[in-house]
Amino acid sequence: MTKRDWVMKSTVAVMLSTSLLMGGHIEQAAANTQVAVSTVDIASTAKKLVGKPYKYQANGPSSFGSANFATYVYKQAGIKIGSTISALYKTGSSVSQKNVKDGDLVFFSSNGKGSPSFMGIYIGNDQFVYSSQGEGKVVLKKFSDYDKKFVGARRVADSNSNEKPNNSESSTSSIADKVIAYGEKYLGTKYKYGSSKDTTKTFDCSSFTQRVFKEAGITLPRDSRQQSTVGKTVSKKDLKKGDLIFMKSSAKGASDRITHVAIYAGNGKILHTYGSPGVTYSKFDGTNWEKRVVKIKRVI
Repeated sequence: MTKRDWVMKSTVAVMLSTSLLMGGHIEQAAANTQVAVSTVDIASTAKKLVGKPYKYQANGPSSFGSANFATYVYKQAGIKIGSTISALYKTGSSVSQKNVKDGDLVFFSSNGKGSPSFMGIYIGNDQFVYSSQGEGKVVLKKFSDYDKKFVGARRVADSNSNEKPNNSESSTSSIADKVIAYGEKYLGTKYKYGSSKDTTKTFDCSSFTQRVFKEAGITLPRDSRQQSTVGKTVSKKDLKKGDLIFMKSSAKGASDRITHVAIYAGNGKILHTYGSPGVTYSKFDGTNWEKRVVKIKRVI
C-alpha cells in the first residue's frame, strides 16, 4: 500500500429535495446545497476520535457504534450517509482494495467472506480508524494487517485533484452519472404496477426513479405526478443526463395527465421501467416516448 497524498481535495455535492404531502396537496420543500469538503478533513476528524469508547449504536460524540462512527465523521464534513453497516455497504461507489483513498469507507468480516460485520474509515498511510467492539473503543489500525478480513470499500467523497471545489457543473454531472449507475444495476428487474417503495425485486416507473435517486442522496415523492412538482422545469432542448422526463399515456391524447416517468441517460436514451422488459434503456429521440412528453424536471 503506497503512501497517500494528504493534501488531495475532493468536491462533494449533496442535493436534498423533499416534498411534503398535506391535505392532498403537494408542497415543495426543496434545498440545493453544495458542500465542498476535503477528504483530509474526514480523515483528520476520524483520527481525532481515536480512544473514544465503543457503545452499541451510539451516535457520538462521546461514544460510538461501528457504523455510527462513520455516520458521525461524515456528518461533521456536511455529508449525510446511512447509520447501519448494511446501508453504508451500498452507498457511494465500489472501490477495490488496492485503490482505497483517504475518506473511503472500508468493510470487514471475521473471515473475509459474506456480509461485513464491522467497518471503518481509511485515513491514508496504510491506516484506518474504526470503533471496535472487541477493544471497547475507537482504534487506529494498519490496513494491510486486515487483508484477509477485507470484504469491500465504498467511496462517498470522490477525490479529484484537478477539480475545483466549487465547480457546480462538474458536481452535478458526477451526481447524474451516479444516478444512472445506480439505475443500471437494476436492469432487467421486473415491472409491477403499484410496487412497494420498500422493495427492489419489482418496480413501477416512479418507485424506480424514487429508489435510484434515493441511493444518490436525493429524496423524491412516491408517484410520478408528485415527482413532477419538485425541481426546476427545463425545456427539451436543454435536456441533461439525470433529468426526469414526465409523459402522458398517448402522444395524440388531449389530456396531459402524467402517467409515466423516465430518467434521461444521455445520448438520446432514457432509463426507465415498463411492461415486459422491466428496467431497461429505450431510445428517446424521435420516438413515441419523446412525443408523449408533458414536462421535464431537473432535481440535481
